[in-house]
Amino acid sequence: MTLTLSNSSKGIYLSPLALKDAEELLALRLRNRIAHQPFEPKRDNDFFTLEAQQQHISLRTADAEQDRAYMFGIYALDGKLIGQITLSNVARGVAQYADLGYFIDKDTEGKGYMTAAVRLVLEYAFRALGLHRVQAGILLHNEGSRRVLEKNGFQVEGVARKYLKINGEYQDHQTFSILADEFK
Repeated sequence: MTLTLSNSSKGIYLSPLALKDAEELLALRLRNRIAHQPFEPKRDNDFFTLEAQQQHISLRTADAEQDRAYMFGIYALDGKLIGQITLSNVARGVAQYADLGYFIDKDTEGKGYMTAAVRLVLEYAFRALGLHRVQAGILLHNEGSRRVLEKNGFQVEGVARKYLKINGEYQDHQTFSILADEFK
């Protein structure tokens, strides 16, 4: 899939991750391993290998071909990979929704990049993919992600108890969503 979504005023663009990006994705994961651990599943050491990142990209590329998920790298305008954003679990038929997940390099947090990236991926979800709804679940204490979602018009729906196993234990997540007709 050849596609670039950009917001030059915010200094970023999104592009589907390809196998050529595996080394840079691995470096990003390694650089952020400790900082992101409280917000992610516990990962075995073999996750932090080039082969594992290549496999992850290959699986997501196949998912995109099957309209199941879409994974993008978040790039600074100089071409440096600074994060990842994914629409996953795409449901068609009467549902027409997807789940949103993302992470950004700890050294670029607080600069508005993730807010801009979410906006770009929502434009893609609603305009190109024709989805009706995008939803996200975040840890209750993840204030940064909460602000990103709220700035993009997501509404709080509730708390999913013991929703995902994060950092080794099932944890509650606050659920958010935005509908196509709410997106401006």
